[in-house]
Formats: sequence, structure tokens, C-alpha cells
Amino acid sequence: MPDLGLNARVIAALPISALLDEMRRCGATESGIQRMLTKAEAIAVAMENVGRRQANLLKQEMLAAGGDVAVSHGVCSEEVAVTGVVLMGTRRQFESLLARLAVADAPKPPWRRREEPFDLPALAGELRAALDACSRRHFEIRMRDRLLAVGPKPAIVGIVNVTPDSFSDGGQFGTPEEAIAHGRQLALEGADVLDVGGESTRPGSDPVSTEEELRRAIPVVEGLAGSVQVPISIDTRHARVAREAVAAGACIINDVTGLRGDPDMARTAAETGAGIVLMHMLGEPRSMQDSPRYDNLMADICRFLRSAIRAARQAGVPDDAIIIDPGIGFGKTLGHNLAILARLGELRTLGRPIMVGPSRKRFIGLLTGIETPAERICGTAAACAMAVAGGAVLLRVHDVRQMRQALAVAAAVAGAAESVS
Repeated sequence: MPDLGLNARVIAALPISALLDEMRRCGATESGIQRMLTKAEAIAVAMENVGRRQANLLKQEMLAAGGDVAVSHGVCSEEVAVTGVVLMGTRRQFESLLARLAVADAPKPPWRRREEPFDLPALAGELRAALDACSRRHFEIRMRDRLLAVGPKPAIVGIVNVTPDSFSDGGQFGTPEEAIAHGRQLALEGADVLDVGGESTRPGSDPVSTEEELRRAIPVVEGLAGSVQVPISIDTRHARVAREAVAAGACIINDVTGLRGDPDMARTAAETGAGIVLMHMLGEPRSMQDSPRYDNLMADICRFLRSAIRAARQAGVPDDAIIIDPGIGFGKTLGHNLAILARLGELRTLGRPIMVGPSRKRFIGLLTGIETPAERICGTAAACAMAVAGGAVLLRVHDVRQMRQALAVAAAVAGAAESVS
């Protein structure tokens, strides 16, 4: 599918399980229920960089389908060349819009073809992909010769830091033996993945040499790969470290730069067959918290991750090996972090499993007044629960045992919103 730069996001999709339950209780037939549901599910889709003629045609067709449209007021007067567009309607109205776009793209007489304003099949395809992706709840993540099933029950990614300066547990597991023992304990407590990191990327941190990162991380990856059954992830922004970690037994690469940190990272993921986490980070660790600003927070993150996914695909990474992460705390203010958790569902539009890592982070301390990161367990549990409600299917945490309990409840509640009694 060509990249039209539309950055389509489903920004609202109201749960209708309670309505479904009530219709069944009153004795409605299944066929009747399905017809009514298409009229009841309210959806809004935002797009950007839509040309004026495109916007006018979309507005015309969506209004004809019974929905509504918001565009720049300058579209009709030809004061703007491009505009953002928000389409609003029910599932049935969106289906009607897609059908109308297909008809609009039917062969035209020669005198009409010169007036075609844009590639309708590509636009309709992106809109269809966004709507379908937003409904997806189950994924199988490919990681070399393994598969990890996630969703709607979330997987827990246990953090194994082998660094002296991580914000929460720096130096606590400084030797390979201590880190391996800690990783084994996290696996016993229920971690589904162990994420080993040899370089701190906390706000204000300085980079370490590749040699030092290898010295810290590789013995731990080797030790854990030979003693636990769960998959091992390497938390690194350097392709050489990722490649050597995979050779040592890791099967996931967790890149906090979303492929921007090392031009060889995408090729490394493709050639090793490892799964890859593409995270959003504004700037770089040393300066990322220096007054971070966004034009449109969720649109900017979505656009960044969409670009990273495209780069991974072009390098040969299969779709089912890609995980996305909005990067809580990485170039984000308190308000940004809260907005991401509140609007996480918009990232489901990208169609890839979402990982979130709020564990013990500073924004929890700001909200609770708790200065010691290790004491932010309850705040972390609340953040993780909200992430699950928004569609996260992997949670990266320090406190596996406690989060396992919290996430079991959060997943059950989220599942109840999708089903009926």
C-alpha cells in the first residue's frame, strides 16, 4: 500500500458489549442484533495531510453515507491546500463510505479522468486497515524459532538491569551472577519475557561504549538463556550488541530509539530473525526531558511508529515480529504520560502489539509524592491497569509478582468489556 501520509488514527471506538447483552436479553434475533450493532458502534477517524479536493470528496461521500465530517473552514473557499479530516459515524456508515469510495473509483469517461483528485483505492485501503486493526485483540509474536501469544491477556516483561546507574535499581544487580539470579527469580514469579539491559537510558544518562555494554549484558543473556524457559530480550540501541546478544540466546531486540539510533539495527533484526520492539523517544536520553513539546502528541507518536514499522518492513522484518511502544517517560512531561495512557487505544490503529513500560517512573512519583522509585509499586499497578484497558498486551515492569496480580484483574475487566454474561 502506498504511503499517502494520512497517518489515519481511530480515535474513538465505543464498547458496545453492554448494549449487545441487553438486546439478547430482550429476545432479539442474532441477525437483527448484528444489523443494529452496525448502527450503534460510534467511531471517529482522524487523518492528516488531506488535499482540498480529497477533503471535499470525503466530506461529500461521508455525509451521503449518513455520517459527519470535520475539516478546515478554508476548504470550501479554497484558502487551504491541505487539511486535517475527522470522519465520524457508525460502523455501518463507515462501511457505506468505503463502498461509495469504491464506486467513486469506477472507470470514468475520458473527460472525467483528468479530474480525479487522488488515489481512492489507496485512501480507502488505509481507512479499512485502520478500522480493522483497531478491532484486533490477539497476536502471535515471532521471535526467531519461537512464538509468543499475547492478548487480550497481557504478557509481563521482567526488567533485568545490569547497569550501575539505572534510575530505579542501578547497581543492585551489578555482577552477572546477581543479574542472572534476579532474572531467574522474575521467571519464577511469572515473567513471560526477561529484558536484559547493559546501558541506562534514564533521563540525563550518558552513553556507554559498545564494549562496556557487551561486557555487562552478554554474560547475563547467556546465563539466562541456558537456565530459564522464557524468551530473552536485549534492551539496546546498538546493532552490534543486539547481534551478539541474539547469538548468545536472546530472541527479541528492544530498541528505545525506534531504529533511529543505529542505521544497521533494522537489518540486524531481519537477518537474525529476532522480534523487535520499536519505541518512541523524543530526542536522546541525555536531553529528552528538556522541555519536550509536541504539535499533536498522539498523532506525532503514531506517525513516528508508523515510519519505524515501515523501515523495519523494508529491511525484511516480518509484521508478526514487530512490537510498538509509545515510550512512557522518554521525552514526555507528566501531562504527556497521562495523555498516552488515557488515549493508548489510538495506537491500536497501527495493527501491532503494544508494549508499555510505566514501571516505577518519575511521573508516578510526581502524582503520589513518593520519591523512592522502588516504593512506587501501587502507582505502577494503576498505570499498568490503565494501559491494559487501552489495549497494551505487554507490560515491562520491575515487580513481576505484584504486577501479575494487578494485571490478572485488569485483563479480566478489559475482557468483560469485550464480552457479555
